[in-house]
Amino acid sequence: MKNCPLGFASLLLLLPLGGLAGTATIKIDVDHVIAAVDPRIYGIFMEPIGFHRSDLKFNTLYGPLYDPKSPLADKNGFRTDMLDAARELQLTQMRWPGGNFVAGYDWRDGIGPKDKRPKRMELAWGVVETNQVGTDEWVQLNKEIGTENVTCINMGTGTLDDARYWVEYCNAPVGTYWADKRAEYGHPEPYGIKYWCLGNEVDGAPWIIGHKNAEDYVKFAVEAAKVMRLSSPGTKLEFIANGPSNYQDNLDWIEWTWTVVKGLYGVADYVSMHRYWDNSDDYYVLMGERGLDLEERIAIVAGQIKAVDAIKKKKPMYISVDEWAPPFRGGHLSTLALAQYFNAFIRHSDVVKMANYTLLTSILARDPKTDATYKSPLFYAFKLFSTRCRGTALDPLVDCGTFRTSDHYAHIPYLDVSAVYDRPAQQVVINVVNRHKDEAIATDIQSIAGTFAGSATVSLIASDDVTNRPYTYEARDTYAPRTEQVATNGATIHYNFPAHSFTQIVVGVSHP
Repeated sequence: MKNCPLGFASLLLLLPLGGLAGTATIKIDVDHVIAAVDPRIYGIFMEPIGFHRSDLKFNTLYGPLYDPKSPLADKNGFRTDMLDAARELQLTQMRWPGGNFVAGYDWRDGIGPKDKRPKRMELAWGVVETNQVGTDEWVQLNKEIGTENVTCINMGTGTLDDARYWVEYCNAPVGTYWADKRAEYGHPEPYGIKYWCLGNEVDGAPWIIGHKNAEDYVKFAVEAAKVMRLSSPGTKLEFIANGPSNYQDNLDWIEWTWTVVKGLYGVADYVSMHRYWDNSDDYYVLMGERGLDLEERIAIVAGQIKAVDAIKKKKPMYISVDEWAPPFRGGHLSTLALAQYFNAFIRHSDVVKMANYTLLTSILARDPKTDATYKSPLFYAFKLFSTRCRGTALDPLVDCGTFRTSDHYAHIPYLDVSAVYDRPAQQVVINVVNRHKDEAIATDIQSIAGTFAGSATVSLIASDDVTNRPYTYEARDTYAPRTEQVATNGATIHYNFPAHSFTQIVVGVSHP
């Protein structure tokens, strides 16, 4: 374990590393930038998803987040454990109220006195929606956790009037019917909601209510954006169009995205991507192939936007990955997948300008026996990114060993790396996932422009688990990242990245 600090050398001896997987080099150049990291990539998604089966009766909103009868409830009925966790993560925006839920949702059911709100059959998930959390409550929730509203309209059963009246209720000054209703219900000042999603997963023919083909979607979205802008006299709106979510082993999703980007370029400011990390029993497929799959899909959509921009040359369009998550109910490998998501967003910071993790109620783990919440390594990994990786994305040069899972995925790097530079603080944050199942990787991290400060702060999330077994409430006190100060050597940091681990290194850089 040459050049490894004593504390971490002792730690590595306890992990099943099986030796070193050769050596690697990471070169950091603070002048080799990609783009500013948009803080809105640290957003959240929230949807009332209900289950009412013999084996599972649960709602992601009612109970885990909104529960006026809970001893943890604040004056507005929201659980303070969830609110405190959201604030700790410094989340920037929240997309609501769906999700599939919104394709059959009438926003008018969720305003006014709560005892007079109708109970409706919720068609997406097959439960009864009580509408106790509606527009005013969603806005209040965002206010409590310090996030911006990203509101998703119903483009399934919804109409143009539904869309424009919702914007009027939220953004118009008093003096019109729906603005006066907002005032009547206790909110005289406009909410000024800026971001609006033009539907949710409208390409999802097998599951979404009111599916449209790409041409019909674009036609409706153009008109919806028009009437919504006219209904928001004091707030300039920005729209997120529906990009791909219905991925199949063909080019249909690419054709959908082409039609949407071409048809809504200059109308929508973002095109969405939904991408969940598919599970696999094969470790290297889960950790490697899935990561490259995400990279490829971002690059494809980015290329489509770039092609249209080169011809039309209007206001740029960006990507919003407004639903994403690692395998649910997982453990350590899900945490490594989460870190790879953020690495990908940072590496594509020139085009990925917004992202929403699924769900707000998933940021804390939950004990199935007692319903108590706790902070798992997934929470801590999210926090390492959301509170520290705010600055300029760098383009590190990584030289390391590779592995293959198929002929297509034949050169997957063992090290998945991103870097962010805080120029005012002259500080670099380096994020590294070692995908190797069994072995540590001895690495030289080199500063190309300037020298490192005398020591670096290392935060490590490691485990002996390679099966993704779920985290447990009983082990909650062991889950915080292990931290240590590591000595540097001028322009070089020598570090051994443990097998199947996530490491974040924060170090000052003296830049002439």
